[in-house]
Amino acid sequence: MSSEDREGTWWYCEEHHRAERFADCNSDRRIGPFATEAQADRALQTIAERERHYDAEDDAWNSAGPSAPPTSGTEG
Repeated sequence: MSSEDREGTWWYCEEHHRAERFADCNSDRRIGPFATEAQADRALQTIAERERHYDAEDDAWNSAGPSAPPTSGTEG
């Protein structure tokens, strides 16, 4: 994404702990881009929610155990 493409986008700045427009912050510690300021403000909550979801998927996958090998359809 070029800097021209980033103009007008919102980012969560980890240095300043707030949502900022791309041009307003020189920090390399940004999360984004986001379409709105509200989305950028929720960046850390969004990340935490996604991590919980991914962890639950991993737990379900791991607790399912090994699956049966696929059959070739030639048994009989």
